[in-house]
Amino acid sequence: MSQVATRPMVSGPITGGQRGWPFGASMLDVSDYGYVEAEYFLEGTATRYRLAEGAELTRDGVWQVEPAGEAEFRTRMLVYRPADPARFNGTVVVTWNNVTAGYDLFSAESLELFEGGYAFVCLTTQKVGVEGLPPVPQGLAAWDPERYGSLSIPSDDYSYDIFTQGALAVGPGRFREPVDPMGGLDVQRVVGQGGSQSAGRLGTYVNAIQPLSRAFDGFILTIYFGTGSALEVGDAVVNINVAPATSPRERLRGTNLLRDDLGIPVFVVNSELEAIACYPVRQPDSETFRYRESAGTCHVSAQGQRDRQAKFVRDEVRTLPLTEGINRIPMIPLYDAAFHHMHRWLTEGTPPPAQPKVEFEGDPVDVVRDEHGIAKGGIRLPQADVPLAQNSAIPLKDDIFAYLGGSSHAFAREKVHALYGDKASFLAQFEAAAERSVAAGVLLPRDVPGLLAEAAASWPA
Repeated sequence: MSQVATRPMVSGPITGGQRGWPFGASMLDVSDYGYVEAEYFLEGTATRYRLAEGAELTRDGVWQVEPAGEAEFRTRMLVYRPADPARFNGTVVVTWNNVTAGYDLFSAESLELFEGGYAFVCLTTQKVGVEGLPPVPQGLAAWDPERYGSLSIPSDDYSYDIFTQGALAVGPGRFREPVDPMGGLDVQRVVGQGGSQSAGRLGTYVNAIQPLSRAFDGFILTIYFGTGSALEVGDAVVNINVAPATSPRERLRGTNLLRDDLGIPVFVVNSELEAIACYPVRQPDSETFRYRESAGTCHVSAQGQRDRQAKFVRDEVRTLPLTEGINRIPMIPLYDAAFHHMHRWLTEGTPPPAQPKVEFEGDPVDVVRDEHGIAKGGIRLPQADVPLAQNSAIPLKDDIFAYLGGSSHAFAREKVHALYGDKASFLAQFEAAAERSVAAGVLLPRDVPGLLAEAAASWPA
């Protein structure tokens, strides 16, 4: 039961505006899956937090905080829910929208969520999501002033409590009058999810805020760099375009554990890049904690960039051009598997199967690589287990964007034929590797046909 007394107010569904659709809306026709898409405004008084007197941001993640002030806020949440209550599985996933690019980023295309009967809530929690970044602000208020011009988040200091209030507005004990964003669904549990910068904020939420709020039943952190975000930043916002004095590798280094004394599941799913960052704070699995690392992957993939670009074109968002040569093993299937396992963990008490970790050696430590230059150990998706290329987190250049993209170097034709002989043999080995991933619990059966089709299309190249 939450100790937060603030009652958030929900209004909507929100329609109209200059563009006529919600920013970042799903690229799927969600009605084909029996789903409703509806946007709502969430407003009220949010609390900011500071370290309690004598407390520190210790490595163990057991952080003590106290309220430090209040401010009014108004934000938006984009809700996807089954139209038929009988299809609802009782789990709501609330995602912390990422704002590193200067606008809301979230993925509302997960087939596990839509086919599995979850509800999904995409919540704008940070100032940049509303106001954007200079010199070309692309936040909600600039993208559609008519629809979003009334939104306001005074500081990221209030983001943690805004996230709490978003959970309360859609959770089992929510106020259903005058507006119920869940459409009367019988919500049983709420899971908090966030990736990259949002995972860092969730790290702080787990360590400092969840013990006070008790608003969530579980957390999924994806591509998490092992460091919680600051509690107090004032007017400052994260701007990846401002180059820091330190190198990307120094900048992306884990500093704290995630506490596992909350009695609820915490699940971390990382690529090879975040495995490198998290190595100093890698922690063992427990009854309430699972940590996965995927060999041969990186923070961003070419496929992910391509798919996101289609949404940016629709929403008329200015972006960086697609980058050639970056990693080509997408993490999306691992995220869908995480949703699946979290739901089972909460409903059946079945934790996700433990997985091997990426191998490291040396001083300073670095990834151990096989004869193909692919990381040893860790989760081995079929593209890493039966490779046509060296995919890794090794950057093409020494800047933050290159670090996030890693690299992909196709094998020479002679090497491919020496490894597999012909296309049929390659595809047979690839399918067997995919089935091993399914059996290990890191890949869902629905993803296998798509991976096989991509592998078949990659053979001629």
